[in-house]
Amino acid sequence: MGYAVLFPGQGSQFSGMGADLFERRPDLLVEQADSILGWSLKEMCLDSSEEELTRTEHAQPALFAISYALWAELAPRLTSIPAAAAGHSLGEFTALAAAGVVAYDQALAVVAERGRAMAGAADQEDSGMAALLGANLDQAEAVTLARRQAGGRLFVANINAPGQVVVAGGGEDLDWLEAEASNHGLRKVVRLKVAGAFHSPFMSAAADRVEAAVAGVEFHQARFPVWSNVTAAAHEPGMEKALLARQVTSPVRFSETLTGMAAAGVDRFVHVGPGDVTVGMAKRSVPGATYQAVSDVASIPTNGLG
Repeated sequence: MGYAVLFPGQGSQFSGMGADLFERRPDLLVEQADSILGWSLKEMCLDSSEEELTRTEHAQPALFAISYALWAELAPRLTSIPAAAAGHSLGEFTALAAAGVVAYDQALAVVAERGRAMAGAADQEDSGMAALLGANLDQAEAVTLARRQAGGRLFVANINAPGQVVVAGGGEDLDWLEAEASNHGLRKVVRLKVAGAFHSPFMSAAADRVEAAVAGVEFHQARFPVWSNVTAAAHEPGMEKALLARQVTSPVRFSETLTGMAAAGVDRFVHVGPGDVTVGMAKRSVPGATYQAVSDVASIPTNGLG
């Protein structure tokens, strides 16, 4: 039995996040981050508006950097190596950096390009995402297939937990979904406040840019297994770059990842990063496990973790 560390993705950002980390880790969050990003991460997190921080090109590198800095503070207190790690979407980069597969500075540069690329793809046409509350994967796949067979573009994008499935599509597709929900057995459709149809074919141009960005980055052997959003299985050495590019247009199979980890012997899930969203996903996906959130420096266990 063992524990897995989970890192959050876009949507977990909030103004003021990382306030306790900027003084402790200026090496990561000021010196390196500002040089790589070309803007002040500290000002973005602590002084900017929620709207500015939520922009895809800002939220992604900010969440990566803050989550990794928190991991850097937690890591020396580990009494055993994690049995597994994963991240939700963007968080997969944090998991790979935490496992030593890619250096922090190189990962941050790729994440910054990923954020810009996904924001650019979202600007190309009206698109977005919607949560199907209470729906299972079969229902989500059925309704998206029905729309595509009628000439629309609607895709399963996030499989977060039982009853927590998110779809992505064009503006007209989401209008159709809201109007036709009851006819397809859906209880409620809730549009998400996101810039575009992430994790769907709408992001094809962004995937090409991510593929180019990771091509020149050196990847190393993982210190512990990191699970892929695309395959819901541990990364195989040498496949990480291809899967990170595919991830941009592929569904995030997070619930399957969690249940797969449990089947492999994980009985404790530790969220590392702002908020605690992955704890909720783990509770729904793996009932009966143990859950913990390390959301800031104060929540790092004083007696270690392992």
